[in-house]
Amino acid sequence: MKTTGNFTDKADIYAKYRPSYPNEYIDYLFSANQLKGDQIVADIGSGTGIFSRQLLERGINVIGVEPNDDMRKMAEQSLKLYSRFKSIKATAENTTLKGNSVDLVTVAQAFHWFDKKAFKIECQRILKQKANVALVWNSRDLTSPIIKANAEICQKTCSNFKGFSGGIEETPELFNSFFKDGKYEFKKYQNDLIFDYEGFLGRNLSASYAPKEKDEEYKRFVFLLSELFEKYSENGKIVLQNITRSYLGNI
Repeated sequence: MKTTGNFTDKADIYAKYRPSYPNEYIDYLFSANQLKGDQIVADIGSGTGIFSRQLLERGINVIGVEPNDDMRKMAEQSLKLYSRFKSIKATAENTTLKGNSVDLVTVAQAFHWFDKKAFKIECQRILKQKANVALVWNSRDLTSPIIKANAEICQKTCSNFKGFSGGIEETPELFNSFFKDGKYEFKKYQNDLIFDYEGFLGRNLSASYAPKEKDEEYKRFVFLLSELFEKYSENGKIVLQNITRSYLGNI
């Protein structure tokens, strides 16, 4: 995973402003994979532990695999009270986990950073027979006027912006080549996000492509976002249309 450093110095803001996933989705994940308390979920690219926490809250064993030191340490600190959590410094393509040891692999908001072929081989190695991989994203609804305007600001001020979520192309070809025989279950959940100004700004600044405070475009980025918030907010709140998308299957 060549993008290990993309979120360095952003762990605090990422942990604070990145959204969690709908409870309805977590229910589905546990039901579809028949997860029980003694089983093990490997959360790959676990970041600051947002998704790991939701799994841990259901009483499952979770191994967080994260190469970025800042983000991994944030997860270790925030999840230290969960005895079922184990943190590992490793990449998606080389998790260092034992072969045939995992009941489910989850990837929340990170698959687009991986070497897909190498990650698939690693999943086949660490998963128990017939166990699944779950890929999930919280994605902005690109039909929303607010989201479109937000994207235009990013295009103007963020040199590394290639589209939200790393510019992932959620095409059938991508998932057909990853999942066994091109078979997977797709689920979609509405997961709109409500932010005050601080939260809206923080959500934008937590992105991998967002300028840092020392960068030349930082002030312009913040100014344009402030204008956008002023235009679309009501009573100090703005609603960002957000969709949770999940892909689940054997590999």
